[in-house]
Amino acid sequence: MVKNILIIGGSYFAGRSFVEHLRKEKDVKIFTFNRGNIPLKMKEVTELHGDRTDIDSIKKIPLMDWDVLIDFCAYTPDDIKKVIQFVPGKIKQYIFISTTSVYDHSSILPFDENTKTVSTPQPELGEYAEYGLDKINAEKYLEKACSEKSISWTILRPASIYGKFNYAPREEYFFDLIEKNETIIIPENDLALFTFIFVEDFAKIILHCMENQQVYNQIFNVVSPEYFSYKKYIETLEIATGKNIQTRQKSVANIIEERIPLPFPIDEHQIYSGYKLDRVLDFSYTPLSAGLKKTYAFYKFLKKMNRGQ
Repeated sequence: MVKNILIIGGSYFAGRSFVEHLRKEKDVKIFTFNRGNIPLKMKEVTELHGDRTDIDSIKKIPLMDWDVLIDFCAYTPDDIKKVIQFVPGKIKQYIFISTTSVYDHSSILPFDENTKTVSTPQPELGEYAEYGLDKINAEKYLEKACSEKSISWTILRPASIYGKFNYAPREEYFFDLIEKNETIIIPENDLALFTFIFVEDFAKIILHCMENQQVYNQIFNVVSPEYFSYKKYIETLEIATGKNIQTRQKSVANIIEERIPLPFPIDEHQIYSGYKLDRVLDFSYTPLSAGLKKTYAFYKFLKKMNRGQ
């Protein structure tokens, strides 16, 4: 039986990776709904263009029963509200891609799904001060609205996602410095630990969650079990790139003062537990060294393509 899958977003990074994996599945009809700024141009995908904040755009989505709706780009309760109220047809399962940024500061590590979430803006994040708060409020609205409409829901909170098409300046920051043979600054304090999820693993996990009753009406962190400090991350980069990387340590105060744009925490842990999801899926994660190797190869491919233009 053919399944109708509607993806809100789906044209870049995690959404694109998911579509690339989903298109290999049999008996699915894939629809993406986004502004069309980055066309997918995949024969297996019907691309619907519109603005999710505009009710009239949403109403133009085809009327049908949606076996699964995956929402990659909802940031506020209103984003969720418009989809649930105005997408034509019945939604059977709503998978919402949230974030681990919903968690408040805590000394109890790693953060699991029971960790306290933020209840106020986070001014230390500057322009992103409302991000975590908006996401947790969107989660709460989703739970309530889906319950009222008998829609099964699943909330996924990924840790820092890395991989090809990443628009956040994370691994690319290091790749650029490596290609220029420049010294990489790292914190003197090597106790700040952080965790990741490879974008391809994330895509496969979403696939495993589709129509999986074991994940209905539940929240899950999505994170690889590996922990990394800056020193260990650089060592892993050396394995992935085959390069000898020169580093220099600086104090946290100096890094902040000099505005060195390190992409991961420099003075606090940012580690999460994926144990709850692992008990359900028994998933084998890609080691960071292997994921970074693939990401670096794609980075070099894009650089070569850009030079050829």
